[in-house]
Amino acid sequence: MFGLGVPELIIILVIALLVFGATRLPEIGSGVGKAIRNFKKSIKESPEIDVTPKKDKKIEPEKK
Repeated sequence: MFGLGVPELIIILVIALLVFGATRLPEIGSGVGKAIRNFKKSIKESPEIDVTPKKDKKIEPEKK
């Protein structure tokens, strides 16, 4: 995993704990989990069909 071992992950976790605090870490983890879940869901879903009528690209000259 990118050359990261257990000691490196522990150091990163301790730094994150110092920066964000113990109360914010669960919120951040939950937000990241939801973002990853939504990203995976959007990749797996087929694109929605656009049923809006297309406008003509012809531009009529203005009458004076």
